[in-house]
Amino acid sequence: MAMRVITGSARGRRLKELEGMETRPTTDRVKEGLFSALQFEIEGRRVLDLFAGTGQLGIEALSRGAERCVFVDRRADAVKLIRENLELTGLSGRARVVAGDSMEYLASLREKFDLILLDPPYAAGLLEPALEHIAQFDILRPHGIIAAEAPAEKALPPLAEPYRLCRTYRYGRIGLTVYRRAGELENEGSAT
Repeated sequence: MAMRVITGSARGRRLKELEGMETRPTTDRVKEGLFSALQFEIEGRRVLDLFAGTGQLGIEALSRGAERCVFVDRRADAVKLIRENLELTGLSGRARVVAGDSMEYLASLREKFDLILLDPPYAAGLLEPALEHIAQFDILRPHGIIAAEAPAEKALPPLAEPYRLCRTYRYGRIGLTVYRRAGELENEGSAT
């Protein structure tokens, strides 16, 4: 089944895929669910696609009007493929591709994002540490969103304030958990 961009400026464009089992592309069903849940919160936003793989999630966000997206993956073949997919979709001008370890990237980050997409290899045990790093380094802007994909049977942990776990959607064997960061004023008034 070919990966395609679902909606937006690059709608219908086929994306190249990585060989091998280490990269497990998000299914169209999950991708459609994710972007319908976030549809009004993408345009003009800054996106981080961590563990980017093929880059399809960040590319979908750019296609739907995100201002820019940073793609991070440690595999050289993935980084090359992300660049190729950005060229294919005509979205390279609003993207930056980082070759390197996602955790090291989070620790060295000096910018904040509105939307962070997390879809690490399930067996790698990277999802919880990534969530903890994001909250610890507080790299989401006020009202920002984290969308994390994991096996449906896996319950993801709550995060410290000002982050909160909002909802988990289930798509067959895959779960999609959405976290939100409170706004600045909400934090000051949250002592109740």
